[in-house]
Amino acid sequence: MKGIVLAGGSGTRLRPLTGTISKQLLPVYDKPMIYYPLSVLMLAGIRDILIISATGHLGMFRSMLGDGSRLGLELSYAAQDEPRGIAEAFLIGQEHIGDSPVALILGDNVFHGPGFSSLISRAAARLEGCELFGYPVKDPQRYGVGEIDAEGRLVSLAEKPAKPRSNLAVTGLYLYDNGVVDIARRLAPSARGELEITDVNRVYLADSRARLTELGRGFAWLDMGTHDSLLQAGQYVQLLEQRQGERIACVEEIALRMGFIGPEQCHALGRELGDSGYGRYVQETALRAAAAAPDAAVGFSAA
Repeated sequence: MKGIVLAGGSGTRLRPLTGTISKQLLPVYDKPMIYYPLSVLMLAGIRDILIISATGHLGMFRSMLGDGSRLGLELSYAAQDEPRGIAEAFLIGQEHIGDSPVALILGDNVFHGPGFSSLISRAAARLEGCELFGYPVKDPQRYGVGEIDAEGRLVSLAEKPAKPRSNLAVTGLYLYDNGVVDIARRLAPSARGELEITDVNRVYLADSRARLTELGRGFAWLDMGTHDSLLQAGQYVQLLEQRQGERIACVEEIALRMGFIGPEQCHALGRELGDSGYGRYVQETALRAAAAAPDAAVGFSAA
């Protein structure tokens, strides 16, 4: 499965913070925003990832992440200079997708919860069309909304309905088979001139090939599109990390645990981060992993 992080848009609701920088490069507590969606794709075992952003921001992403090889990834980049809809990502990324299925995640979304890696891995393994993820919210009229029946089957989708038929917001993580490219190519722009992701999902629903998995209690889904939600996301991450002693969306740790890199490479990445709490955590994680290895032959030290 290929991955796409859609990190476009001009971030108008976050100005003046986004006057000269992409929203997805803003800090969310101890790491850049893009680490959060990137980590979700990594947890699903996806290593070949396209990052889509505005032309003027792509250089900053390249400077930060490079080609991804240091994390055991293959990262590439493409431009979306005008907000022409989420579904345009499949047209921009059609060469990247090739004949593979694809996971698309929005660059300002945080997902966190127990067993999340297993949940999305299972969803990817059973994929036969479209897999969506729903999250209960108190104001569903602000979102795309999915309705499921008593057997858990997805029966309807609506975009920002005035009278929602459920409280399940469709989150910014989507899994599709390879047919999504042709579906996106056939879409007509909506009244606001965009290729709507809900219209893509409705095509799959009409063919009875759309599923929605509910992220229930114990999960958190945060959309960092406003000053308040950006602050709340940072506070959420800070609280959990300080209480649990583990980092959320630490891409170096995830790369290590997924087997994309080894302990020595992880430790080197931590040392490059200097004497920050984050850098020390990465180094300590690498040392613990090396010590727990079957051969226990640690070729580096904390020095």
